[in-house]
Amino acid sequence: MVTKDVSQTNGCLFLPPERPTWFLPAWLFDGAELAAHRAILIDEGGVIQQISDANAVLSAPDSPPIIKYKGIAAPGLLDVQVNGGGGVMFNTSPTVAGIAQIIAAHRARGTAWIMPTFITDQADQMQRAADAMSDAWHQGLDGLAGVHFEGPHINPARKGAHLEKFIRPFDEVTRNILRQMRSQGIPTMVTLAPECVAPGVVAELAAMGVVVALGHSDASEADLRRAEAEGARAVTHLFNGMSGWHSRAPGLVGAALDSHLVCGVIADLHHVAATSLRLAIRARPAADLMMVVSDAMATIGGPDHYEIYGEVIRVEDGRLVNQAGSLAGAHIDLAGSVVNLVQAGICDTATALAMATRVPAQLMGVWPRIGRLNLGARGVTLLRGFQ
Repeated sequence: MVTKDVSQTNGCLFLPPERPTWFLPAWLFDGAELAAHRAILIDEGGVIQQISDANAVLSAPDSPPIIKYKGIAAPGLLDVQVNGGGGVMFNTSPTVAGIAQIIAAHRARGTAWIMPTFITDQADQMQRAADAMSDAWHQGLDGLAGVHFEGPHINPARKGAHLEKFIRPFDEVTRNILRQMRSQGIPTMVTLAPECVAPGVVAELAAMGVVVALGHSDASEADLRRAEAEGARAVTHLFNGMSGWHSRAPGLVGAALDSHLVCGVIADLHHVAATSLRLAIRARPAADLMMVVSDAMATIGGPDHYEIYGEVIRVEDGRLVNQAGSLAGAHIDLAGSVVNLVQAGICDTATALAMATRVPAQLMGVWPRIGRLNLGARGVTLLRGFQ
């Protein structure tokens, strides 16, 4: 038996070993529970072959090599809202190479699976992004979990950093792109403002298997209820880019909290205060209705600035801001987001990990292939600093 200790920085993927190896973290989150004294046997292909009691592995004669880790091992994190990474934005590099570069930047920081996110833009650029997704999907690009189209059918009053001239009513371009994605079995999310699409649109998309998320919206509670009844399933970056919660008008925020929609949140602690996140998690009517997203831009694993819509966006004091000083995306990865949730006392460790693994995987229909550590699974994220 050979043992060794490894010291990993936070948010790394456990790389496939040269031969079958036991991996012993201090804690193991399998996608459902957080437990100590567990060991996982990983083969040279990165596939989990066995899960066992750590003490039994340590005492077994002629055991394969053993690697110890002082942090938490979790399923490879899944981020359903990734605009860019590695110096690349999906909007400006809608190619297989661009997608691969974004994946690589996030994989180096512990996110095993991403959904490249294309924000409001010209119709022909949106089509290029869809075609690139088709090519990448058929090539089996590792780390690609699906695609997210955030816009263009949003409310200009809540556009945030989206460019108003590209916002448009729901049209055949989007309908055909979403049909293209789903006909190839690509998990697909679209963010729209429910008050800006005709009755029946959400139902049509839901019937295609598209996950409809509500966001960049000035929706009333009634608007949300109608969309939920038609099959909407999520809310994009709760609190940001939407009608707020007031005593006599719950708006999208209040109505979402009182719904069974899965609410994504940005946990960089710039977009939403820790107290608001804490209250939101406690307010939900059931478990597994909150997920964390990075909303990451090209600066993750890249330079401290990027350009979109012809405007340069820069990192200032950990925040991404445009020339007017407004927030324009997030400069954080998903592992850092999970750590923030725990360190700021927003939720417990198991809840935070579920928000980055099980919940988004179940929402997108890829559970338990993604988001769970079980026999045959791939992708283990290593996390430190909060347990």
